[in-house]
Amino acid sequence: MQQEEQRIDGHTRVCGLIGNPVEHTMSPIIHNTLAKKEGRNLIYVPFHVENGRVGEAVKGAFALNVLGLNVTVPYKSEVLEHLDGMDGMAEKIGAVNTLVRTDKGYKGYNTDVTGLYRAMCSEGIRLEGEEILILGAGGAARAAAFLCASKGAKKVYILNRTAEKAGGVAEEVNRAFRTECVRAMRMGDYKNLGTGRKYLAIQATSVGLYPDKEKAVIMEREFYEMIHTGFDLIYKPFRTKFMSMVQEAGGQAFHGLKMLLYQGIEAYELWNGIAVPEEDALALYRTLLEYMGI
Repeated sequence: MQQEEQRIDGHTRVCGLIGNPVEHTMSPIIHNTLAKKEGRNLIYVPFHVENGRVGEAVKGAFALNVLGLNVTVPYKSEVLEHLDGMDGMAEKIGAVNTLVRTDKGYKGYNTDVTGLYRAMCSEGIRLEGEEILILGAGGAARAAAFLCASKGAKKVYILNRTAEKAGGVAEEVNRAFRTECVRAMRMGDYKNLGTGRKYLAIQATSVGLYPDKEKAVIMEREFYEMIHTGFDLIYKPFRTKFMSMVQEAGGQAFHGLKMLLYQGIEAYELWNGIAVPEEDALALYRTLLEYMGI
C-alpha cells in the first residue's frame, strides 16, 4: 500500500475514543498508523468525557459527523441507551466498545470479543472443546466468557472473589447460548476441580497491572500446575506475575497486547469497510512493542 503523510483538511474524517480516563490510551497509535499506512484521510483522537455526559458526547459526535468511536471504561454499558442498534454479540453481552456511524445514529459492536479471539488464534490457542478457567467477573471476564461459550468450549469456570458476581455472569452466558457449560466458583475453589486435567486460563482481573507487577490474583503454585496455557488480558507490564507463574510451572503464557491490537483493527475495519492484511497487523504489533520500549 502507498504510504503518505497524514493530512488534515476539509475532507478529513474523525474517529476517536470516549472514556474517563483516556489520557494513557495507546489506541491513537493503532488507528493513526493504519491511516498513514493506507494514505487514508482519517485522524483518531481521544475524548475525555466527564461522568454523566456520555449521551451528550454521542449526540455531539453524530452532529459533528464523527465517523466512529471506541468506548472504554466506564461507559461500555452506559452508552447503550444512546445507540441506534447493536450487533448480535454486543446485545447478548450488554456492552459495546465500538460505535459505527449509520444514517440515524451509531450502531454498537463489541470488538473486545472478536479482538480477543483473533489474538488467541494468532498464538495458536483454541477454544473449541477446551476446559477454561476465567479469573475475574468484571467486564473483561464477561467478554471472555461469552467468547468461550460462543466458540464451543467444553467447560468454563468463572473464578471470582465473590461467587455471586461470577454466578450472575455464568447465568447470563448460559441463558444467551442455551447451554450449561459455564459455572461460577469462588477464587480458592479451583482446588475442588481435582488433579490430572490441564486447563486454559484467562486472567481477566486488574491484579498485576503496572505498577503492581509482582502481584497475581492467585499466588499458589498448585494452581499454575493445572494450566497448560495462560492468557493475561493485561499488557503492561509485558510479563506479568501471572505469566511468570504459568511459565515457571511449565505452561506457556501470553499477554494482552495483541487483544488491544486486534480489537482496534476490528474497529478500524468496521469504520472503513475494509480488511487489514495480516502482515500490516503484525507490523503494527511491532510498532506497539517499540512504543512500549520492548
